[in-house]
This record gives sequence, C-alpha cells and structure tokens, in this order.
Amino acid sequence: MLTFEWPVRVYYEDTDAGGIVYYANYLKFLERARTEWLRSLGIEQDAWLAQGVGFVVRQVQLDLLQPARFNDELIVTVVVERLGKASMVFTQQVRHRHGAILCQAQVKAACVQFGQSGASVKAVPMPPAIFEVLQRAN
Repeated sequence: MLTFEWPVRVYYEDTDAGGIVYYANYLKFLERARTEWLRSLGIEQDAWLAQGVGFVVRQVQLDLLQPARFNDELIVTVVVERLGKASMVFTQQVRHRHGAILCQAQVKAACVQFGQSGASVKAVPMPPAIFEVLQRAN
C-alpha cells in the first residue's frame, strides 16, 4: 500500500492553553492530508461538489500518543486500507518530522450525493472516474 505524506507546521492557533496541539486540530490535519492526497491524484473536490458529489467522514478512531507543540514540523500520512464502491477506510498518522508518532487514526469516509437544496444527503457509489483513479493509485 502506498503512503502519501503531507507536511504541516503547528501554528499558535493550533495550540491550547497548555501550549500543545488541541486534540480537535489533529482532525483538521488529517482532513487536509486526505484532501491533498486526492488533489495529488487529480481529484479536485470542488469540481465534484459542483456536481453534488462529495466525501463525508462517517467514523473516526483517534489515538493521541504524544503532544505536538507550537512551531513543530509534522508529517501527516494517508494510507488507503480498504477501497469499496461507496466508501474508503484510511489509516493515518501524524508524526514529528524526526519520526515519533504523535497521533494514529482510522478514518472511514463515504461517497455521498447532495440534494439540490443541500438538505438531503445519501450514500452512493463513487463515480467511475473517481473509483478508477483510486483503484490505480493503490
């Protein structure tokens, strides 16, 4: 399985009163890495969203192992563990640039179709153009 890596620097706004990365911000780091992974494959989410198709996170398991601090340089990884017709399961890590694993996560994302008004959302199979690119990438 291929590993995609995305660099992130911890900004002051990412930290809490104790000077460490606030736990919810790890979710943002993970999301950015998945977005950049898709972009690296030529999948621009805004183009698909204009057609009413997108990905939503359905489930996250997050394990915070060590703290990151202001100005740390981190690497966020993305590995596709399972690619289904309508969903994907990722294993992701946030590591310090020196190698220490700070956070591990398993994320399940589903492909959805948004209704015209945006009020309705239903799970759908991925469009073939997306699915085929993802299959080739793994």
